[in-house]
Amino acid sequence: MAETGSDQAGDMKHDSISSPGISDQEKETASNAFEAFKAGSYDESLKHLDSLQELNKEDYKITMNKAITEFYKSGQTTTSTLKQTLMTLKNQMHTAVDDIDGLDDVENSILYYNQAVIHYHMRQYSEAISIGEKLYQFLEPFEKFAQAVCFLLVDLYLLTFQPEKALHLLAVLEKLTVKDGNSKNGKGESTNRTNKESTAMKAEFTAMVEAAKSKMHQYKVRAYIQMKSLKACKREIKSVMNTSGNSAPSLFLKSNFEYLRGNYRKAVKLLNSSNIAEHPGPLKTGECVRCMFWNNLGCIHFAMGKHNLGLFYFKKALQENDHICAQLGDGSNGQAAKKFTGIPMCALLANKRYELLYNCGIQLLHIGRPLAAFECLMEAVQVYHSNPRLWLRLAECCITANKGSSEQETKGLPSKKGIVQAVVGQGYHRKIVLASQSTQNTIYSEGQSAAIPVASMEFAAICLRNALLLLSEHQQHDSKPDNGSKSCSQSGSTESSSETSDACSGKTQEGDKFIPAAPSSPLIKQEVENLRCSILACSAYVALALGDNLMALNHAEKLLHQTKLSGSLKFLGHLYAAEALISLDRISDAIAHLNPENVTDVSLGVSSSEQDQGSDKGDLEPAESSGKQTPLCYPSSVSSARATMLFNLGSAYCLRSEYEKARKCLHQAASVVNTKEIPPEAILLGVYLELQNGNTQLALQIIKRNQLLPSVKPASSPDLRKKPLPFQSSQPVQPIQTPSSFTQVQRK
Repeated sequence: MAETGSDQAGDMKHDSISSPGISDQEKETASNAFEAFKAGSYDESLKHLDSLQELNKEDYKITMNKAITEFYKSGQTTTSTLKQTLMTLKNQMHTAVDDIDGLDDVENSILYYNQAVIHYHMRQYSEAISIGEKLYQFLEPFEKFAQAVCFLLVDLYLLTFQPEKALHLLAVLEKLTVKDGNSKNGKGESTNRTNKESTAMKAEFTAMVEAAKSKMHQYKVRAYIQMKSLKACKREIKSVMNTSGNSAPSLFLKSNFEYLRGNYRKAVKLLNSSNIAEHPGPLKTGECVRCMFWNNLGCIHFAMGKHNLGLFYFKKALQENDHICAQLGDGSNGQAAKKFTGIPMCALLANKRYELLYNCGIQLLHIGRPLAAFECLMEAVQVYHSNPRLWLRLAECCITANKGSSEQETKGLPSKKGIVQAVVGQGYHRKIVLASQSTQNTIYSEGQSAAIPVASMEFAAICLRNALLLLSEHQQHDSKPDNGSKSCSQSGSTESSSETSDACSGKTQEGDKFIPAAPSSPLIKQEVENLRCSILACSAYVALALGDNLMALNHAEKLLHQTKLSGSLKFLGHLYAAEALISLDRISDAIAHLNPENVTDVSLGVSSSEQDQGSDKGDLEPAESSGKQTPLCYPSSVSSARATMLFNLGSAYCLRSEYEKARKCLHQAASVVNTKEIPPEAILLGVYLELQNGNTQLALQIIKRNQLLPSVKPASSPDLRKKPLPFQSSQPVQPIQTPSSFTQVQRK
């Protein structure tokens, strides 16, 4: 969930500190320029700076101060111009941030800091971090400057999901604040001032220290929330409430804390109690609090399993975001956003359109609207194209859209639609036409490239290939020695790179490396392994649907060789491998996969790896595992899963004309499961076997009653120790949908 507790990383610094050896006239002019700047008299400040430049034309700091003053005079809307001016000044000095190695170069720290602030607001976080970390090495000689640099770095670390580094810097900030406070309260401070002036300055300084402490407590809460450290977070929440009271930032933070604890009703109550109307708008803070409010309500209701209500709140957040962007001059798609001009710099971070579209897409996918989800996620992937989990979600949209729906799936009842295709004639001439193949509503993009973003199975294969390539790329990087943390940035100054929040890699306390998955929180090692299993299972299913049996077998075997594989995906891996092998006429190899003893667990096994938790000052995304229910089509128990394997085994025997073995497998499976759980393909196989045996009346009875064994009651304790083989369910399975049956029932 999002939070409003973060202030700006820092304002542009107007450097009025003069170099040693300058005249008293230059000092006075510089002081007047600085005082006019602080008072908001930018024209007067520019006049003083012009006079100062005539006295000292070689000092680049005067040119920098003029550029900053012009920037403030324009209402902080000429961000691109200021960035170009600072780059020009840096090039004139023939220096770079990486070359900082002594105190002489630190004299240019204000220039570097201003560049870091601009990178921050343009969402180029990696560049800002590299500058800030260099400046951090030389903080002691500039104690007044240290707080601004530390706060900027803390914000950047939280935006890039590095809470451990943020907490380390906050500890340094506390020491600096205490040290500075002791020096201000020491001797010699008021020797040249009256007692009244000294008291006023002391009160002002105390207020500044308290504000800094309040901000540090809020940053700590955000860091602990990212780390899921609830005990430490609870302690800091009390400090935030004591220092900030019932302000909107503190209530948002506490609501986020209760959301992580699972106290969803209390989280909603805290959000509703926050007075968001009193919070300054995005033009001053760069944050749209109303947008965060609706988004957080959507996250909470999604976690409660109320998906339609969650979608309603996400749409409200999108409407609020679009309204803010319209006020800022079409900041979402207009030319102003591309050039970063015409919009106040602090408001560049206000647009959360792509994060909200991600949330809407995940929500739509859960409520069974894959085509609408596909449209949302396709727009989000243009910005977050390095997120392997987002490519998997797009593939799931394609799979769900092509699967279609059936009466059996929606109502959980046996349906004859998958068995009887038509009835022809009447009376003695009445004929029943059986379905010749499984009805799978696959939409193929005929006559166009598979790379065109359409919700087709061909495009699903491309999405899954992208996801696997992204995981493999990070796996190769992880195999190299890593001396410290590294940053993963998306270079360039285009709109795409500026919109993308670069998630930087780091290390957790357990030593697991992060893999960026913006706008979600980064993936740790175990999450990556689980995600790879899901991608491989989806890839096998899509390859089967496209008729690429060799590729399907390859993906299924890779899936079965994964070290940590959930029971559900292992079950699917055996089914997919068996179907591919049967299509390749390797029935004996398929029988080995269809052994019911291979199934020992059918739990979905969705852990934190399958949680999509959002980014951007909190958890912008809902957790996918929350409120998830096992679909009716999926085997509800190990016995049901083994029965599915037996159905498929009977189909395999039938292909080898071993009809008696096939009949035994069908009867054994039918005695295990409930009638409602028998797939239509199994009914068709039973009809085919009876017709082969000459039992026409029994075949008709099976069709009319829609029961595999009309006269046999289910046994209470079936014997599954006999060696059986499989038949595949035509129903979808979460998180991967099973393909249609691989057997064709011939018509008599």
